[in-house]
Amino acid sequence: MLFQEVRRFQYLPSLSAGHLRWDLPAIFNEIKLGLREAGARARDLGREIRSLGVDSWGVDYGLIDADGDLVELPVCYRDQRTEGAMESVFERVSREEIFGRTGIQFMPFNTLFQLEAHVGEGLPANVRTLLLIPDLINFLLTGNCVAEYTNATTTQIVNAHTRTWDRDLLNRLNLPANILPEIISAGAEVGPLRTSVAAEVGFNARVIAPATHDTGSAIVGAPIPEDWAYISSGTWSLVGVEQDEVLINEEVARHNFTNEGGAFGTIRFLQNVMGLWLVESCRKEWSGAGALYEPLLARVAAMAYYPALIFPDDARFFNPANMVEAIATQLFETGQLMPDEPAFIVKVILDSLAFRYASVLRQIESLTKRKINGVQIIGGGSQNRYLNQATANATGLPVCAGPVEATVIGNVSVQAIADGRFASLAEARRYVAQQVRVERFTPETSAGGLEAKHRYEQIEAHYLN
Repeated sequence: MLFQEVRRFQYLPSLSAGHLRWDLPAIFNEIKLGLREAGARARDLGREIRSLGVDSWGVDYGLIDADGDLVELPVCYRDQRTEGAMESVFERVSREEIFGRTGIQFMPFNTLFQLEAHVGEGLPANVRTLLLIPDLINFLLTGNCVAEYTNATTTQIVNAHTRTWDRDLLNRLNLPANILPEIISAGAEVGPLRTSVAAEVGFNARVIAPATHDTGSAIVGAPIPEDWAYISSGTWSLVGVEQDEVLINEEVARHNFTNEGGAFGTIRFLQNVMGLWLVESCRKEWSGAGALYEPLLARVAAMAYYPALIFPDDARFFNPANMVEAIATQLFETGQLMPDEPAFIVKVILDSLAFRYASVLRQIESLTKRKINGVQIIGGGSQNRYLNQATANATGLPVCAGPVEATVIGNVSVQAIADGRFASLAEARRYVAQQVRVERFTPETSAGGLEAKHRYEQIEAHYLN
């Protein structure tokens, strides 16, 4: 066993001051409780904690003042404040130019558009620094303000060619460039724990910046064979390949792929797919036994046909008031009947995700001119054996599922490289590949599957064209 988990907690956004926000103080308190328990466990083992690293989701940020206090609770990327922000930005700088500068896919929640909306409603006057969520946690831990590169690229305000903040873009958009901190690389030291934090958690240690974007850490920690793609499967599904250089051209822009920074000079060339958010949102709307995950998947696996299919990246699925109703609406538009049982709806979602993965992977092959020979599925979604097999079937490629905790493995791997335990990323990955177990899934074909694939392609074409 590579790791022991000592604490896990949930952090759901809630409405506050007119927006959907993260309770950052509560999150940080949970982190400190986890560190305290980790320190106690290390002492039980006769060991010491030498370093720690923070990773999180991308794009969201907090604002601090000159005294280092949080100005307001960070707004969640699923909040609706960015409606119209993209169009407002494009009135001043074209979509084509922004992509040419940043190489980042256009998503309405990108930090660029969040900041546009924030400035539009009025930034608090006492703002001194903008920090992305993992950088904000690092500041609370150390007192040092920096931005780690892999997560900074998700903002769509980092120049893909210089790998620095695109201050010219920000100035032309009348957005504040002066509140952005220095960008550091994955593996750099942020600083030691504040004295007060060290006393609270019971140990002192260095804080190392891993790939602070969770997908960036996951890709570091994934034993991906050469010429294979990855799917980081969870709330979102990030479908992509690792590259050495950015790929920016009209075709990449047209298909809305992204070039996110990876650790040690790599690039994550990928596309966001809506992911298991669809299933989890439906489960919240169901009650009782009908919402239990394992029984649902058992029923799904027993179904030999495809009741219906959806295009999972429909914008209406981003944060609907009712996910089941949103799915029903799309099915009605495409002349399909809405299944009346939860397990049937879950099968609709999972089959559709698998076909969407296949479509994205084919597009990656076309854009990169690289043949994909298999798919590594990592993250929590890699435990969904039905979706893993459906992905193998839809893509016609072998699938390896695991590790579940790839993000943790990648985070610790970067810390180990920074500590000199490994000489390079390649050496760390070789070690991980020897330690983790993966489950293999071989493609299977059926007449029903081929017919469903054809139906899905027609549905996707309807919503993409």
